[in-house]
Amino acid sequence: MKKCLASVAILLAGCANPGVVQLSPDTYILSREDHAGIFGSSSSLKAGVIADANAFAASHGKVAIPISVHEKPVGNTPGSWAKFDYQFRVLDKNDPEVRRTSLVQRADVVIEKTEKISADVRTKEQTSKPKDTYSELIKLDDLREKGILSETEFAAQKQRLLNSSD
Repeated sequence: MKKCLASVAILLAGCANPGVVQLSPDTYILSREDHAGIFGSSSSLKAGVIADANAFAASHGKVAIPISVHEKPVGNTPGSWAKFDYQFRVLDKNDPEVRRTSLVQRADVVIEKTEKISADVRTKEQTSKPKDTYSELIKLDDLREKGILSETEFAAQKQRLLNSSD
């Protein structure tokens, strides 16, 4: 009976989530499987792993910066669980790498979508045909007037267009 309980304990320990694993002095990985099968939620799995990584970093007075993720959806065979691996770095809050990965809100910038932006798709044969430089310049000027291109960007694109028409 004791051997049976010991075997069950070893088996369960082998299936346990290893938690946060250190890969290098500041790099860690957290992996988790969702054993709920088709009743599981991949978004809950991801959110839980990322929240645990953030909590781990916060417990050290630092922040977690994502490096990579790998996810495997639930499979069609028994025991083929959904899995989510999250590799992250734990850095001081004042580290320049932390500031680099965050979005900085600027009060003086307003992004507003006013019209649909489209692209022309051409084959190699079509690109070898001469362009209508005048029409291209009108389009560039229109983008400048609408504020989509700055004066500097307009001048650079205009020069590129004029150089390519030679």
